[in-house]
Amino acid sequence: QVQLLESGGGLVQSGGSVGLTCAASGGSFSLYRMTWIRQAPGKEREFVATIDGSGGGTYYADSVRGRFTISRDNVKHTVYLQMNSLKPEDTAVYYCAANLGSAFLGTTANYWGRGTQVTVSS
Repeated sequence: QVQLLESGGGLVQSGGSVGLTCAASGGSFSLYRMTWIRQAPGKEREFVATIDGSGGGTYYADSVRGRFTISRDNVKHTVYLQMNSLKPEDTAVYYCAANLGSAFLGTTANYWGRGTQVTVSS
């Protein structure tokens, strides 16, 4: 059983930056693909970024590519999402999710954090 805890959200102005952190416990962290997924009010869950177990492979949604960076520290059992050049449409609850193995499953995940709110003001 993997537990995930996100932190680092908040209110930021358009064009600003914020970093999210997801601390994992309870599993062999390096065996899990880690994914950030967001959900805005009244909208479907949306894939944001994913990183494989080694940290060598990343993939981003078109809407965030070039602005967001996902990374991980397998010693600290932590995954990060650095978000730059934020836009009001980035406003959402951001969830950290984990899947055992290497397959990319989009917005499907075995384990989820509770989420952290990011609000971008215009």
